[in-house]
Amino acid sequence: MTTAHAVLTLARRGLLTPGSPRRVIAQLSALRRWGYGLGGEVHSAAARSPSSVALIDADGALTYGSLLSRASALALGLRASLGIGPGDRVGVLCRNDRGFVLSVVALSLLGADAVLVNTGLSSAQIAAVVRDHGLRLVIHDSSFEVPPGFRSMVRGGAASLVEGPPLSSHNSVRGAGAAVPASTAPDPSLHDTAREAAPAAPASIAPDHSLRDVAAAVDPSTVPHESRHDAVRGAALAAAPPANPDHSPKDTVYGGAPAVHPATGPDHSAQEAARAAALAEAASPAVFLDASLLDAVCSAAPVGVLSPPARPGRTVVLTSGTTGTPKGARRPNPGGLGPLVSILDRIPVRARSRILIAAPLFHTWGYAALQMAFGLRATVVLAPRFTPESTADLVRRHECAAVFAVPVMLERLLEAGCVLPGLRVVAVSGSALPGDLATRFMDANGEVLYNLYGSTEVSWASVATPAELRRSPRAAGRPPHGTQVAILSPSGAPVPAGTVGRIFVGNEMLFEGYAGGASPVESRDGLLATGDLGVLDASGLLTVSGREDDMVISGGENVFPSSVEDLLAALPPVREVAVVGVADEAFGQRLAAFVVLHPGASLSADEVRSHARQHGARFAVPRDVHFVAALPRTATGKVIKGALRS
Repeated sequence: MTTAHAVLTLARRGLLTPGSPRRVIAQLSALRRWGYGLGGEVHSAAARSPSSVALIDADGALTYGSLLSRASALALGLRASLGIGPGDRVGVLCRNDRGFVLSVVALSLLGADAVLVNTGLSSAQIAAVVRDHGLRLVIHDSSFEVPPGFRSMVRGGAASLVEGPPLSSHNSVRGAGAAVPASTAPDPSLHDTAREAAPAAPASIAPDHSLRDVAAAVDPSTVPHESRHDAVRGAALAAAPPANPDHSPKDTVYGGAPAVHPATGPDHSAQEAARAAALAEAASPAVFLDASLLDAVCSAAPVGVLSPPARPGRTVVLTSGTTGTPKGARRPNPGGLGPLVSILDRIPVRARSRILIAAPLFHTWGYAALQMAFGLRATVVLAPRFTPESTADLVRRHECAAVFAVPVMLERLLEAGCVLPGLRVVAVSGSALPGDLATRFMDANGEVLYNLYGSTEVSWASVATPAELRRSPRAAGRPPHGTQVAILSPSGAPVPAGTVGRIFVGNEMLFEGYAGGASPVESRDGLLATGDLGVLDASGLLTVSGREDDMVISGGENVFPSSVEDLLAALPPVREVAVVGVADEAFGQRLAAFVVLHPGASLSADEVRSHARQHGARFAVPRDVHFVAALPRTATGKVIKGALRS
């Protein structure tokens, strides 16, 4: 990427407008001292535009100056009370609200690593995350309860701040725990806007006693690094009953429909609780802090000034974790404005605009939207839960210019008849755009849709513009400046245009590897494999065919389930559909379709097969057709195909 292109892109998006020389110098100085992570972005924005609104949520508005002040106080409080500092790992188990934002900005200022915990994980998975990542602290929403036997900060004075039994006297294996949703029902985090009423934080907590009681109980010097977890991990797994993959995680289903799982046999809740307890016993000495207490921690913080940490904090994003324990992908800090310029090159979000982030902030896409918004000195609008009606209301009420979402949210908006007025950009990522969703959404909302293709490991690969989506509704687009996309054969050789191959990506924000020693991602000549198959046409437009491990080989023919899904989605009674390959004695594999109908609609299995036979290849006809109430999904809306196959 050339300097001229970067300057032109920043100018087009309104970032190079004139300002007070004193404030511009302060802005640039903040970036030089603090870097380009979240802490540096907030420092920079507060130096340039302290009175501009940074954040709007259910609790009101925060300016950039207030956000920096409160995040700094939180950082000082966490350092003074719990000894949190550079290199410490802290879990953030929060939905889309200021608790999440204050936490990750404070951790960035401290140089601590923020581990973004998926709100849809089961208690056993959360306990495993605490163990595998050596978490010192977990900041969690009030809607997640800490069960008996787990250490937590609670409301009240010094005598009642720490709840639960005494810590173990053994330094190497201290008590720790995992927050679990208050309800055992599927996590409704994205389809219910009702905000839980959090009890008010106490007016003050004495800094010399209350919070420091926890610090006295947890000796930072005893926190094991991930390389020292193997022995306790093995002991915990040996002692715990096996996890039931069909219950892990608790899958979010959008639109209020219940999750549909294969038959799971007897109730495994007791096994789940026992496994979580065993994993917690082997975890690091984590303390759980209710996010409703963040104001109290800020109030109790000693007066002081933060200096840039010797080691910049990193972000660890958990992979989907649809079965077993999710892996943690270590994300690098931006080394400059290059990553921001790359995205702005293809998605025309403007400086100081209002941006509604509907995608979960714990997900790579939601977190990237937050980073982009702060880099633009924009106003971030948040709601802890998604419904079509509340999203449309927020866009209207706050005059948002952009929305960052995941594709299934667009489908739900259309089903509810909700139009998003006045938008310049609706940017989606996280899963493929099914069927003709792109064109239907633009028919209702205008030419505003941008589809980013990427992954937790490679960040971004390409972006499809509205014009490209009109031409090809499933297009993944073209790589931004500074990004390279290659389609390679199994041997690693480039394939001709129009030929399906393995997708490899290179840019300056490739992840640094998995925490905990998971197998590395395949790389070739500095490019990382995405795990997807795709094709570049003669003009350089990328289309993703599907996951490498999703491709079905039936009777010697290669079938991509996504193409069959698009075919069946065109049937008017079909609300959504997923296609997977299942074992077949005669053909190796056969196709199985899981179909969700619109309310009141009817359709037979024979009609599904007839439509596929009439409009597709003979080997693309699903032999098995299952009508289900809903598809199992992760908290980011991705269909859990493993659950369907089993």
